[in-house]
Amino acid sequence: MNIEDFRLDPAAAHLNHGSFGAAPDAVHRRQEELRREVEHNPDVFFATVLDRIAKARDEVAAFLGAGPEGLAFVRNVTEGVAIALNSVPLAPGDEILIGDHVYPAVEIAARHRAGRSGAEVVKATLPGGADGDWTAEEAAAAFLGAVTPRTKVAVFDHITSNTARLLPVGHLVEALRALGVVTIVDAAHAPGMLDVDVSAIGADFWTGNLHKWAFAPRSSGVLVVDPAWRARVEPLIPSFYLGDGFPRSVEFQGTRDYTAWLAAPHGIRVLEELGVNAVRSRNAALVARGQEIVAAGTGLRPWRADPELSMRVLRLPEGVAATQPRAEALSAEIFRRFQVRAGVRPWPGAGLVRVSAQVYNTEHDYERLADALRRILA
Repeated sequence: MNIEDFRLDPAAAHLNHGSFGAAPDAVHRRQEELRREVEHNPDVFFATVLDRIAKARDEVAAFLGAGPEGLAFVRNVTEGVAIALNSVPLAPGDEILIGDHVYPAVEIAARHRAGRSGAEVVKATLPGGADGDWTAEEAAAAFLGAVTPRTKVAVFDHITSNTARLLPVGHLVEALRALGVVTIVDAAHAPGMLDVDVSAIGADFWTGNLHKWAFAPRSSGVLVVDPAWRARVEPLIPSFYLGDGFPRSVEFQGTRDYTAWLAAPHGIRVLEELGVNAVRSRNAALVARGQEIVAAGTGLRPWRADPELSMRVLRLPEGVAATQPRAEALSAEIFRRFQVRAGVRPWPGAGLVRVSAQVYNTEHDYERLADALRRILA
């Protein structure tokens, strides 16, 4: 499979799959069939949509190692985290623990929930400083070291978004549960990229996107909830099936577009036809080579990486893209001048460049990025 099998602009180098994903053309065609079906006879479609969502849920749950009765479709991880945070009772003085590698929208959700409940947000600082050079054990120790008697809930990544590092989620869930802390795992990048067994992880809440690495259309995400919490879960928008409880109360929102969820299993099937392990191995090897190419061509310092991931990071020179506006400006300049898309993220002192690898990428894409950065940063 190559770029012709997607609807991406073939003139551009797309090295930012991790941000928005890209579904193969075959998956888009399946979603278009579903949309035509809706418009052909809306009454019939909406009369059967709940049963069809349940069937799609079964297939996705099996892929993720989760029980279908504990999994609900959501639009994305931002929604999943918000639902999870709203499900946990909080009072003034309680603490929500997050890490300093947290995805910005998740931090916003945590602070919003804290502001409405009188709780406080505490941010744990992971080791590694300027180059992300920490081990899983060191990261876990730093996070657990920030727990206090007031910590009510902890929100942490399965794979950090801006810095592309794998956290020891199983160990963190087990240790935090022993301390009486509710766990919410932001697994935005895990479905498709990693071989996950959500039931084995055992988090109170685990939420991931299917449209990043599992070839689903946007917007397709899931929220997996431990049995102890399912009766407490409420949707962000109450609708007709509120009284049915989780997962149906979360999934049904009247006349929303459900076609992305119904097409999500087709994305998984395409991935399985390609060979899930083969795709993962190929992407991990390619992004490792891509990081080497960009580092050699620019002199940028690579961050420590986890070999099973399909994303890697390099640190920009001091002062470059250290704020969100500057990171956005650099990203826009790279694309405007060189037709290359990479993830440019702000970081204290100097920004980061995150590169991804998907089946449509080749080494030439990273060579184009290296050339672009060399010229811009000269």
